[in-house]
Amino acid sequence: MRRDYFELDVENIDWVENGGDPKKPLVRIAFHGPKDVLERRLSDPDGTYLDASETDVAFRLQDPLDEPGAAGVVSVTNRITGDFVLELNESADDVLTFIRAAREYGRDTADSEDGRYRVEVSIDGENVVVYEKQTFLVYDADGNLLRSHSLIPSGVEL
Repeated sequence: MRRDYFELDVENIDWVENGGDPKKPLVRIAFHGPKDVLERRLSDPDGTYLDASETDVAFRLQDPLDEPGAAGVVSVTNRITGDFVLELNESADDVLTFIRAAREYGRDTADSEDGRYRVEVSIDGENVVVYEKQTFLVYDADGNLLRSHSLIPSGVEL
C-alpha cells in the first residue's frame, strides 16, 4: 500500500512546550486509497477490526537521529501476524515531540488504563478504528530499539 495514500495530523501536543493543562495527544491518520485493502489489513481473519491490544505503533528512522531533517517511517503493525497495517513517512522531530507529549501526559494522568495517546484511523473521512495506546517504539535505521526515545510503560519488558 502506498504511503502517499495516508495523511497524518496530530493534536494536543503544544501544551508540553507552553506549560498548559495536560491533554491526551491524538494522532489522526486519514486514508485516501483503495478502501478494501486497508479494511482487510485492519481486520482479523474473521473480518473484525483489530483492537488496540492487537496492534503496535513504531517509528523506524531512515537517517541518523542527530542529522538535521532526519526522517523515518511511522508504522502500525498487526501484533499477531507481524504484518504491516500501514506505513507513512514523517520527520523524526515531529514524532519525537509527539512521544514526549504522550510521556508527559502519562506522568500527569492517574488513569494509565486509558492510554497515553489515541490513534484514530479514518477511510475517506469516516473513523474506522480508534486505539488508546501506551507504547510507541522507536528504532534506528539498523533496527535497534532506542529505549530512551521510545514510549514504554514502566514494568514492561521487551
